Amino acid sequence: QLQLVESGGGLVQPGGPLRLSCAASGPNLNFYAIGWFRQAPGKEREGVSCINSSGGSTNYADSVKGRFTISRDNAKNTVYLQMNSLKPEDTAVYYCAARIPKWFVPCGLGPNDYDYWGQGTQVTVSS
Repeated sequence: QLQLVESGGGLVQPGGPLRLSCAASGPNLNFYAIGWFRQAPGKEREGVSCINSSGGSTNYADSVKGRFTISRDNAKNTVYLQMNSLKPEDTAVYYCAARIPKWFVPCGLGPNDYDYWGQGTQVTVSS
């Protein structure tokens, strides 16, 4: 059973950076597309970014394009989300999720596409 653990959340000032990590245990992460999602209080969970199994294809929500970068190190079984120029509206619990292999199907930002979820890490952007 694939297990995912997020880390790296915390309190950061507006305009600052933060890097989230999603570490996997169990099956090798190499074959899974990975997505990052976030959920703010009173709001639905939304897709932030995703990366395919090889790392050659990525996707971003319009709200984070140009500020966030997703990457993966399959040797370390870890996916990262580098967040720059953070804004108060980025405040949320951030989750990573894995999608079982679907060859030739690009990763997407819909939560229902994903099969395994981490427990989440809180990101708070405030002065």
